Amino acid sequence: MKQINKLYSVNSHKLAESCSLKYMSPGSSEINGSMRPYRRIAAELRAEIESGQPAVGAQIPTQESLLRRFGVSRATVQRALDELRQDGYIDSGKGRGSYVLDRGAARHGLEPDTAMLSLRAHIAAAFEEPEVRLDVFSLTAETLHSALQEPLLRIREGKLRPESIRVRLLLPSPDASLAIPRSVADPADDRPLRRLRHLVSAHAITLRSTFDGLSELGLVPDLSVMLRSVPITPVVKLYLINGRTALNGYYQVLERRISYEGEFIDIYDVLGLDAILFSYQYDENDADSRGSQFVRESQKWFDSLWSTIAEELTLFE
Repeated sequence: MKQINKLYSVNSHKLAESCSLKYMSPGSSEINGSMRPYRRIAAELRAEIESGQPAVGAQIPTQESLLRRFGVSRATVQRALDELRQDGYIDSGKGRGSYVLDRGAARHGLEPDTAMLSLRAHIAAAFEEPEVRLDVFSLTAETLHSALQEPLLRIREGKLRPESIRVRLLLPSPDASLAIPRSVADPADDRPLRRLRHLVSAHAITLRSTFDGLSELGLVPDLSVMLRSVPITPVVKLYLINGRTALNGYYQVLERRISYEGEFIDIYDVLGLDAILFSYQYDENDADSRGSQFVRESQKWFDSLWSTIAEELTLFE
């Protein structure tokens, strides 16, 4: 076992060294021909994350473990973790662990990924914490429902034990005259909107019943799921996670054929599962950074809708 650990350590160092030039930025110059300690640590951890160990959603070693492993000061370890967090590799903060986000996607918090992959990774990390907060603005909640399946299963299996889960979901009003979806041939045809209304209700009902099951089993002491609607056509989707992460993506309008009530209809529609999401992180050490400002303003925008024109969502069985 010692030989295996030694071999792993040597390979990790070699991999980090091979990646060192790739991750050094101009001005982060070497000192006396060697990389600064915090950059070397960040490069090694980054290389391990990109190799899949630890995996997305998993916790990286504690600061105490990293202190023993690298033989450096706590300030050096913290600076290395700050670099990984700012590059979007981990989600971390005071009083809690650091968790892998998505294997190096989201460099500088802005690299895109598909909605399903990106949201799944961020939600997996969020559910490792004792308190989970999700504020979502979207068209149907289909992507959210899919991303929640794995952490909710882990709660039912007893592998996760969050103390509190609070979800606020904003969806389009079912009786509003939305711009999309609509018939290509006849904008006055109400069938695309009727179909959307039932899709919204179906996903919302499934989402609520899933959380109700956790509550009935007593698996989450404090659980709240609130559904409201606004008379707005969503052209973007927004996910606010634990007050520190904002995922933002655009709905692209496309023409496609659907089957509804026994007929085929050509409609203008949007598809959310393949939307590209951009990740922004709130920086506890820099409240004026671009990521911090985006998260803060997005939360204010969501709260303004929720507390003013939003109404309780009417569901249709």
